[in-house]
Amino acid sequence: MPRTVTATTRLAAVIGYPVRHSMSPAIHNAAFEACRFDGIYLAMPVAAGRAAQAVAAMRSFDWLGLSVTMPHKQAVMAACDELTPTAERLGAVNCVFWRDGKVVGDSTDGEGYVRGLQADLGVSVDGLRCVMIGAGGAAGAVAYSLGQSGAGEVMVVNRTTSKAEAVAGLAGDAGRVGTLDDLATADLVINATPIGMGSTDLADDVAFDVTVLNNQAIVSDLIYHPAQTPLLKAAQARGLRTQNGLPMLVHQAVAAFEHWTGMSAPVDVMTAAVQSNLDT
Repeated sequence: MPRTVTATTRLAAVIGYPVRHSMSPAIHNAAFEACRFDGIYLAMPVAAGRAAQAVAAMRSFDWLGLSVTMPHKQAVMAACDELTPTAERLGAVNCVFWRDGKVVGDSTDGEGYVRGLQADLGVSVDGLRCVMIGAGGAAGAVAYSLGQSGAGEVMVVNRTTSKAEAVAGLAGDAGRVGTLDDLATADLVINATPIGMGSTDLADDVAFDVTVLNNQAIVSDLIYHPAQTPLLKAAQARGLRTQNGLPMLVHQAVAAFEHWTGMSAPVDVMTAAVQSNLDT
């Protein structure tokens, strides 16, 4: 039965371009319904250069908050009154919310990764030797949160050394540029490249050779579609523990939900909403 929209219903939205493919409406509307929260969440196409107007609309109409995706993650920063230390350090915002009457920008992707690893596999990153393959935006967010969460080492492997250095620097004292030789002693290996993603020319490829890993290593792929990438299949064939990108997707949304509502998020409901959309 559809929820009733009333005069007190508050709006949240994801802004980006394109954005019609987003699963965020399914995730957040399921969460609002489960918690009986009087909110509704929409996807709003906002062209490049118009992020500030979207934040101005949030102010004018007292929207609950915004999720922010490409191409606005950097541009939206200037439209916020404040930034969290995470957003400021990463130079990117994916969540906008109200705090004490001010519009605040945060980045919840890395926090979502660390929380998802704990929730899904029961694994704390504290003290772990982590190897990151790739040095894009997602890699930076994850590297930062790994460092903040006490990872022992965060070794970033990338063909472009300068990019690897930049991402490793986000991990603080734990970060350094790594090589493929570091895979042999890694506790956690993270694929932060598009290798294995179903919509790319690299869909059938594997980001690295899993045979060099030790038998206790965990293999994590930030890709969530397909759920089983060639990398994860190869790691499972070796008997290794694995995780795809779905827990990160869910838990970055969990952090946003908590910012907007002050309530505990219904993680199981949000996860089921993602899985249902991936199956259709």
